[in-house]
Amino acid sequence: MTQEEILALSKKVCKNTLMETLEIEFTEIGDDFLIAKMPVTPKVHQPDGVLHGGASVALAESVGSMASYVFLDTNHFTIRGIEISANHVKSVADGFVYARASFIHKGRTTQLIEIRITDDAQNLISLVKLTTIALPKKR
Repeated sequence: MTQEEILALSKKVCKNTLMETLEIEFTEIGDDFLIAKMPVTPKVHQPDGVLHGGASVALAESVGSMASYVFLDTNHFTIRGIEISANHVKSVADGFVYARASFIHKGRTTQLIEIRITDDAQNLISLVKLTTIALPKKR
């Protein structure tokens, strides 16, 4: 698949999902990474006006799971997130955040993905580790 085909597919599969609600947009794909962005608006703020950690985790799991989906054989497997951990190191109140997912381990059954979330100035906002599993599709 070309980058354009993958980005078009991501728009299609995100319709009427949490990704659409949070306005997550997949923007770039490389040989071993996928990048998405999300606007930081009051819709994703916690009460004191900065990005909610849960919104960051939702962004991270979305881009990490999509990376597994894109880089694995989804004709025969379904991808599910099975564990996620996040360290939030800096707050952000506006602009965009960008999540770059890259594989630490790409196994046949489990995958370990690092997601770095940064702001417009490329400051690290959150560092997330996601484990996904590839489950055989029922025929």
